[in-house]
Amino acid sequence: MIIGIDIGSTTTKAVSIDADKVINKIKTKAMDAPTSAAGALGKILLEYSIPVREVEKIMITGAGATKIRSDLFGIPTEKIDEITAIGVGGMFLAGRENIIITNIGTGTAIIEAKKDRIAHIGGSGVGGGTIMGLSKLLLMTSNFKGIMKLAESGNLNQVDLLLEDIMETDISFLRREATASNFGKTLDSAKHEDIALGILNMVYQVIGVLSVFAARSKGIDRVVVTGNGSDNSIGKDILSFITGMYAIAFEYPTNAEYTTAIGAGLSGHRETFFKEKL
Repeated sequence: MIIGIDIGSTTTKAVSIDADKVINKIKTKAMDAPTSAAGALGKILLEYSIPVREVEKIMITGAGATKIRSDLFGIPTEKIDEITAIGVGGMFLAGRENIIITNIGTGTAIIEAKKDRIAHIGGSGVGGGTIMGLSKLLLMTSNFKGIMKLAESGNLNQVDLLLEDIMETDISFLRREATASNFGKTLDSAKHEDIALGILNMVYQVIGVLSVFAARSKGIDRVVVTGNGSDNSIGKDILSFITGMYAIAFEYPTNAEYTTAIGAGLSGHRETFFKEKL
């Protein structure tokens, strides 16, 4: 059994992998990387009654991995770079190679993944961290569930300048209800609900359009969405709207938020994975 751990800037995830199957998964939080890694490992071992002797090795990745300088709990511990982990995990969850992966975390990374090449082709500092930061400034909250609840009853017409506000017909392939300028209207009557939806709309539009450009540049018509931001109902609706304009589909594989941890674990025997699974 191999344990894959993704030590993120806000959340640490761990998965146990046996015979190229994801058996268990957990999430945890801590203030520093060593505590986060040890906590995630301890939690998955205890919660699922996994004997330490059954763990062959631990593969770590993510922003905090560089701060781990020794084996965890005496188990051989190796580092794998985050881009490779996302690529391997994304191909495993998608069940195919030659894909574009948009990994939405605190920021957003866009990756091209093939058997023989995993490359970071772009991305943006716009991501989950942007949602939290702007919500703290504009809504006086950084509670994600609260932000989502507000956004559910928001009205974009209160904050975004839409094409229909300035055009009487569609322009090019853009429908009249498409955004001309995020927060370009912002009426005095705008409520917190409207602002919350405007923040989410802006973030996912940026992510979606960048993903479209990346996919088109590689001649691919689908994007695999992974990371914490992949499990967001409002975000999915926004990306679906982008699909309608650009004809690039967005996919959300099961366990997408654990992609990086899964990829780290599978990288522990990557050659076998590629030979047998793809």
